[in-house]
Amino acid sequence: MTDRPVLLQTIALLPSLERALAESYIVHRLPGRGSERDAFLAERGAEITGVVTSAASGADAGLIGLLPNLRVISSFGVGLDRLDVTAAAQRGIPVGYTPDVLNDCVADMAMGLLLSVARRLPEADRYVRAKGWQGGGHSPFPLGRQVSGAKLGLVGLGRIGRTIARRALGFDMEVRYHTRRAVEGVDWAYEPQLLDLARWADFLVIITAGGPGTRHLVDAAVLDALGAKGYLVNVARGTVVDEAALVDALKGKQIAGAALDVFEDEPRVPVDLLTLDNVVLAPHIASSTVQTREAMGRRVLDNLSAFFSGRALPSAAAS
Repeated sequence: MTDRPVLLQTIALLPSLERALAESYIVHRLPGRGSERDAFLAERGAEITGVVTSAASGADAGLIGLLPNLRVISSFGVGLDRLDVTAAAQRGIPVGYTPDVLNDCVADMAMGLLLSVARRLPEADRYVRAKGWQGGGHSPFPLGRQVSGAKLGLVGLGRIGRTIARRALGFDMEVRYHTRRAVEGVDWAYEPQLLDLARWADFLVIITAGGPGTRHLVDAAVLDALGAKGYLVNVARGTVVDEAALVDALKGKQIAGAALDVFEDEPRVPVDLLTLDNVVLAPHIASSTVQTREAMGRRVLDNLSAFFSGRALPSAAAS
């Protein structure tokens, strides 16, 4: 017999985090979809007191409903669009996540993507590898777009958005932002209308929450407003952008380019995006550094430890 809490792990996590969980808890791995999953939940669901998940996996109302003794959820990541926080709150189940510890890495990635697409770095790499620089009938490498002194529009100004804005100051960029309401205590200019921000910006960076409320927030009209000299950078959620409209805008040169770390149907990426030179693509790696992922793992553990010790979660998601 043991008095260790029983956890359900929904997805593979860092090996170091899995080892730490196994030291303090009884951990069951959730089987994949289908009859095996259903049988496991029917047999063992009542034993589960905690769920360890990720922003990519989440925990929907259906799963929560099959765990009658669930008391806490701890998620690896900041995205809550696949976590039914409302369903958890209705049962008094706190939800922990890992904000703040990844702010710097995501902001670094946003600026890296911005520089890459503006200065055509992946394209330049391919040009050198193809020996275009050495002549042989190749055209001269095309000019890029200067970043210093450009206008940066942020769609979202949460923790990460503010960190990106501070990064941009080092490039002497003028910064404005759009959110549903103006953010108190910041010096950057607020644009109440997203279309106005897009018209103004040279670079439009998306760093807002995902979910139904922001689905296709950046649509054909926003891309048209961004215009033929504007660039789109997305380090938020793929669903925020109407991907079909983005492909059309890129193919038609309605915008200058896009740099994307996220997509609507990951890991599937539209074929058209793979063939365009004015696009920089990354496989959802904004927080993918050793330092940040280890810090996220520690926060997952801290949230669980606090709950089972009768203390408030260090990072609890608002319902």
